[in-house]
Amino acid sequence: MSFGGPQWPQQPQHGQQQGQQPFGGQQQPFGQQPLGGQQPFGSGGQTPDWGALADASAARARRRRWLMIGGGALATLVVGAIVATAIVTGGGEKGTTGKNGGPTPSLSPTDSPEPQPSFSSIAPPPPPNPKDFISHESKDKAPISPESLFPGKKLTMSGRAYAKGPTSSTTNCASVGQGGLGEILKRNGCDRVIRATYTKDGVAITVGVAIFSTEAEALKAKAQAKGGIAPLAGGAVKEFCRATVCLRRANAVGRYAYFTQAGFADGKKVTTKDTPIFKASDDLGNFAFNQIYARGRMQASAAATAPAN
Repeated sequence: MSFGGPQWPQQPQHGQQQGQQPFGGQQQPFGQQPLGGQQPFGSGGQTPDWGALADASAARARRRRWLMIGGGALATLVVGAIVATAIVTGGGEKGTTGKNGGPTPSLSPTDSPEPQPSFSSIAPPPPPNPKDFISHESKDKAPISPESLFPGKKLTMSGRAYAKGPTSSTTNCASVGQGGLGEILKRNGCDRVIRATYTKDGVAITVGVAIFSTEAEALKAKAQAKGGIAPLAGGAVKEFCRATVCLRRANAVGRYAYFTQAGFADGKKVTTKDTPIFKASDDLGNFAFNQIYARGRMQASAAATAPAN
């Protein structure tokens, strides 16, 4: 027989007469009516409808299979729902939940929250300004000399090398000016003038730094400047910028006014086309500024790292 399908009709038992129904009377096996009005196989001698019987058996088998599949899927959904419920409700201790309904993790006695950085509400003081230390003699206490302002035997600016010649330092500011500059320095409170001369390829330049007590005095001297710083000769450097035309410039930073005078070592007159003269004047002026400002940076740095009183 087919699994789950109808059983085949039984043969009449011995002792029954042919033409009688099995098990007495009109009862058919399993409540089935004879197909096509014919008697079951073995009772009427007719051949059963094998195709109809096979279709009925297959239909029952399909129904039983779908019932088994549907039951398995339902069982899977039930188990999944139980597991999900256990995960949601099995959070931290005492069934606590987070803001969005999820479990809130609990801390064991040995755990502690991650420490958070703390910041002071008091802003640190700003770093000292280097210009403050070179703007007044009360703060500009670092030693100063020709060697500290113009160190070494040569300097290089923008790839151009200059040899250092003679240097000087004097408190007689009026003696180191030409064309009235000395008197202007003295009148505005000049305390000291430091000079140095450099040479390169037949060009000679003297740079002079005049030191005042305050920035205001240095700015006045720069604004009133006329003439120029007196050229400084000596050693291998012969007299230059005497009775000829040279390039003179004046500038100031902090309590320092600085001046340059550049010309040809052989006394030739300078014209606007003499590019080496202008480059030399620029180089020495920039060098003087850098050296003065470096004093401010050095003293500001020392003040920033000094212990508080």
